[in-house]
Amino acid sequence: MLGSAGLLTLVTLLGLVAGLGREWLLVASWGAGARTDGFLIALFIPEALRIILAGGLLSSAWMALYQERSEPERVAWLGRVTFCVGLLGLVLALVLSFGAEWWVRLVGPGLAPQLRPVTQEALQILAWTVPGLLLQALWSVPLQAQGRFLLAGLSSLVYNLPVVIYLALHQAQSLEPSLAWTFVVASVAAALLMVPAVRAHGLALWAIRWHAPTVRELSSRVGPLLGSALMGQGLMLLERMVASYLGEGVVTVLNLARKLVNLPLVALMSVNQVLLGLMSKGAAADRLPLLRQGLALNTLVTTPAAVGLLLSAQAIVALLFPNVQGTAILAPLLGWYAVALVLAGWNTLLARYNYAAGDTRLPFVCETSGNVAQAITLPLLAWLYGAQGMAMALLLGVLVNGGLLLHFNRLWANVQLPTLVLAGGLSLGLSAVFLLPWWPTAPLIRLAASSAAGLFCLLALAAWLKPWKPVPA
Repeated sequence: MLGSAGLLTLVTLLGLVAGLGREWLLVASWGAGARTDGFLIALFIPEALRIILAGGLLSSAWMALYQERSEPERVAWLGRVTFCVGLLGLVLALVLSFGAEWWVRLVGPGLAPQLRPVTQEALQILAWTVPGLLLQALWSVPLQAQGRFLLAGLSSLVYNLPVVIYLALHQAQSLEPSLAWTFVVASVAAALLMVPAVRAHGLALWAIRWHAPTVRELSSRVGPLLGSALMGQGLMLLERMVASYLGEGVVTVLNLARKLVNLPLVALMSVNQVLLGLMSKGAAADRLPLLRQGLALNTLVTTPAAVGLLLSAQAIVALLFPNVQGTAILAPLLGWYAVALVLAGWNTLLARYNYAAGDTRLPFVCETSGNVAQAITLPLLAWLYGAQGMAMALLLGVLVNGGLLLHFNRLWANVQLPTLVLAGGLSLGLSAVFLLPWWPTAPLIRLAASSAAGLFCLLALAAWLKPWKPVPA
């Protein structure tokens, strides 16, 4: 099991690295300016759908429906759902393609008028990634039901790799329509990769047909999950809308910052999934000690990563984007996101504390409250502080979410919070106040020194928190 989990984590990490490489090549080729902003605005809706699918919300609902059926019934069900999902993908593609002008106005209201035609053309093409993305997510369900996760995990790498190759070959000569078609080809390739395996697990051509009861069943199961997912993506949409008014390159830089911060979360996702399994198996009295141990472990994982990111941000920008205009604001943004990384790690585990008890409502309410706080303060803070204000609003939303989770679970006095806050706050505070102003400016030296500081932080926190030791109830 550990070998399979490690291999899946490696494949997932490769997919994330390929995604980051895609963004890096795009900025290196076109610069962090209005042209890159325009393409990212066109990509927003297809990418938002891919993030929802990659998060597993829809496939979780489909998995439950698949598992409820006997072996013979699964063949008919899989064919009918393939027809429904494929038809849905075509409808969504047509809606995005024919309404490209209005979708671009929604996502990027501040985009320069001269860039709207090429952005709309890119979205008209990118819309046709949707059918492949939906089918790939559906066809992974029978494989995951049989414990075959690796092929589905490869989808992100297969999706990003053709785009990386195209940008690496054409660089500054790459064009929006050609790049958009590369995304379409990549989405088709990710879906076709699943076909041989899913055919072997029950997909029959004769079963691919319309079936109204299946459509109604899918709608009843998937609808509530989509509400939660779309709320998160709606907040991302608000960020894009506000960023489009803050000047050229802000949309691009904001997107890059999120991609860079997502890399340390791979290890965190694995840790939290293991802890969720352990908490789910134990009784109510066993969950609290596991939560305390898990929060200490989360702090140990996220805080050194945040310290390294905070101290190395300028070096990362200088090494990844030498002489690229518009990337100067990326380093301060990464500093704010580094702090949010630690708090978000705590929130993720606190939510899983409720999931382990079968309570999905409370985490949803707390997350929604945090999203509302972020949405309300986002325009004001962006107006006052620019792109950094957007990161401040994100940090505020994370704080509200975490505070409510602690309050309603009555955990303020039960999770050794002062120790965790002191461990994370002291590490980040000392790094920001005492180390950052005196840190070496040469990029390679700065990166090496930041890595050493992150390693020292890891060892110091390990000696202090000792998360491998069981915490008494």
